[in-house]
Amino acid sequence: MGDKGKKEPPKKTIPSYMNFIIGGTAGMLGISVVQPADLVKTRMQLLGPSEKDKSTMIVAKEILKNEGPKGFYKGLTAALLRQATYGTGRLGCFNASLNQYTSIYGTPSFPVKVVIGIFAGAVGAFIGTPAEVALIRMTADGRLPPEKRRNYKNVFNALGRITREEGLFTLWRGGVATITRAMVVNGAQLGTYAQAREMLLPTIGDGIHLHVLASMIAGMVTTAASLPVDIVKTRVQNSGKGASQVAVLMDVIKKEGVLALWKGFIPTYAKMGPMTVLIFVFVEQLNVLYLKYA
Repeated sequence: MGDKGKKEPPKKTIPSYMNFIIGGTAGMLGISVVQPADLVKTRMQLLGPSEKDKSTMIVAKEILKNEGPKGFYKGLTAALLRQATYGTGRLGCFNASLNQYTSIYGTPSFPVKVVIGIFAGAVGAFIGTPAEVALIRMTADGRLPPEKRRNYKNVFNALGRITREEGLFTLWRGGVATITRAMVVNGAQLGTYAQAREMLLPTIGDGIHLHVLASMIAGMVTTAASLPVDIVKTRVQNSGKGASQVAVLMDVIKKEGVLALWKGFIPTYAKMGPMTVLIFVFVEQLNVLYLKYA
């Protein structure tokens, strides 16, 4: 008889709650590396019409000259909290939803992956908007005149002061813009990564080389798709008073031209490319570790 009647042990799977923990951890690890590029990108998006010709290198040199090397890490606590909220929500929701869909209907098509990514992005963005507002305020502070700087000590100080000085709902200022951006970003990033991974797997096999290549493809697509809504979101959140997305969008086009909607493409991809690679590599490796030791 031998082993004929023996059943193979069930294949290990990652429980839904671990998708959220792994997603948030991967996001926090990734942003710790790319925070300088993210800060430069934010500063470039806040440049006014009189400064529109400033290059990425000039903006970076100004930060170094005026604020020192530590200036590139302003807002890091907010960036970490953002990933602990937004990153946890979006990646956890995407992977849990993707696994659920696959178990019921089989391998999803690319449009389905995009839709799942859009849904996951909306969920994560709503949870992460307060940290996002604090992050934008903190990274933008250094470009203001000294008398106008908010000088938040850390993300919790920022959240507390915003609530006391401007009201609780200010923490969700630009929430619609943030959620809109997140839906675009995650539909492009998560959907493209999952599709690229699936298509490349038979050719190059599983492993870190697969994860890096699929992530680079996803990062490029995401940067091109998300930059216009990212610029609108950034300006809405940094405004002293509420401003609509449409008004901000039209103001940018009127005063700076359509191409201004892709201002900061290089620093955005300098952040988005490596960030996408790092997040998915960390996710994949954390998945491996969980399955190995759990």
